[in-house]
Amino acid sequence: MERYLEGKTALVTGAGRGLGRAFAERLAALGCQVGIHGMREQGPAEYGEGTTLTETAKDVGAQFGVRTMRVLADLTLPAEVARITSEVTTQLGPIDILVHNAGGDIAAAGGKPNPNDAVFVKQEDVRSVLDRNLLSTIFICQEVAKGMMERRTGRIVTISSIAAFRGFANQAIYSTAKAAAIEYTRCLAMQLREYNVTVNSLAPGDTRTGRYLGTRHVDPARLVTEGTLDRVAQVDEVARVVDFFAGPLGAFVSGQVLRVDGGSQSWPS
Repeated sequence: MERYLEGKTALVTGAGRGLGRAFAERLAALGCQVGIHGMREQGPAEYGEGTTLTETAKDVGAQFGVRTMRVLADLTLPAEVARITSEVTTQLGPIDILVHNAGGDIAAAGGKPNPNDAVFVKQEDVRSVLDRNLLSTIFICQEVAKGMMERRTGRIVTISSIAAFRGFANQAIYSTAKAAAIEYTRCLAMQLREYNVTVNSLAPGDTRTGRYLGTRHVDPARLVTEGTLDRVAQVDEVARVVDFFAGPLGAFVSGQVLRVDGGSQSWPS
């Protein structure tokens, strides 16, 4: 891969496993120094995608010949967000690219595949899912955007979901949180236009991460890798889209949401 992001610094949240790690690897392959965030040191081991966050950061750095660091934080706490932003800036340099991948409905007690339906979801699950997906988006984007505004350059990519565009009875609160995060992304994009900072959202569909495959039964016919778009995406098919938003081709693209789902949703957003 052409290393056209050589010398840039990226912060990828939720990067211990799954799509988050894949985003970090893509940016590292393009030359970025990468802050690899996670909420738990042992997070990569939870679905068999690694051992510790520390080892994940070391592996990514060694594989692509870039500097990396691991940062642990609960992104629903503004003080924690400010701390890790400062740590990455101090050790790797000002943050040029933010990929906010942390979130999901794993915080809900219901578990897959029915974590938060529309009627009987517990109040504590409502709060946990909204905090992890909406508040974390607002807090980390606010903190990183300040530095980008001062330097008048930067790229922000939030990771949302196709669940934000279509009602799912068993994902009511998660879908609501992601829809709100998308609207925040669009508003932020409008505010940061004059500062030369792009803000976009990538909305994946079903993707064969360790967590996805480990929490539900999947029709084997949907696990083929070619010949049809009616299948579960491979991780890299989603992750490589971040190249566009973070790289030269995305320099004049802002306020957009790109659904990466093989066309399972084809109506206007």
